Amino acid sequence: MEQILKKENSAAAVFSWLKSNAQTSGLTLTKDIVGVVATLGKVESDNLSRILSEFLGLETMLAVVCSSYEGINALEKYDNEGLINCNAGLYGIGSSIGKRINGRPFVGGLVADDPEKKLALPKPRLPNGECPAGFVDYAVNMIHLDSKHLSFVTEIGYGLRETLFYGLFSRLQIYKTRKEMLLALPCIHEGALSLDGGMIKRSGMFALGSRKDVEVKFPLISGGSGVPPNYIETEEAVRKLNWETSKLSADKHREQQLLDYRKGNLQ
Repeated sequence: MEQILKKENSAAAVFSWLKSNAQTSGLTLTKDIVGVVATLGKVESDNLSRILSEFLGLETMLAVVCSSYEGINALEKYDNEGLINCNAGLYGIGSSIGKRINGRPFVGGLVADDPEKKLALPKPRLPNGECPAGFVDYAVNMIHLDSKHLSFVTEIGYGLRETLFYGLFSRLQIYKTRKEMLLALPCIHEGALSLDGGMIKRSGMFALGSRKDVEVKFPLISGGSGVPPNYIETEEAVRKLNWETSKLSADKHREQQLLDYRKGNLQ
């Protein structure tokens, strides 16, 4: 949070300040904002935090995630001439104006009975059928979500891991060492990182040279997972309830629009 607040001219800093201030935390302006990418997940080690954050880049780490287009539109307003209205929205917030939870979600299912709701991604396989040595996991499954983010669902019933983080990382692979990562090249198709700083981007380009300091990183998890034994069932019930509520609201909105349209044609 401290590193985000230092980016004074970013949407992330303005939003973080608003949420930390008791007098402004409940503003309608922020009701559809889920959070800043850098604060929506945690990781187990500083090395992992650094390489994932460097892979995404500062602009993406500071992106404000919204659950709707209305949430994005609320961040910045324009006058009749198309110029930014300095008296509305979050003015002067740089390039990370907003990122909607959008795109194609992961539809391959989740790991059974996993409290973190990790994606059921098959392990990479070399031409000989074996999983490459040093493979740790997919980046999307190495992000730990807090309970409030685990229970979040989109209008079509998917969680943050299946939508936002899958959109950011896709099938990015994580390896223990650069050497093991390079030996696994035949089965790396959407990029890979190694815990000692190696990086292969999705386009197949290698990031060489020494790694520079990362200004904004994912926070580290502390202690255990904090997930009680009965959390899986409770979280599943919450997900289903939230999805059904969102779906009902969307259906009612569409029906009202259709009714208004028909009334307009009769006049």
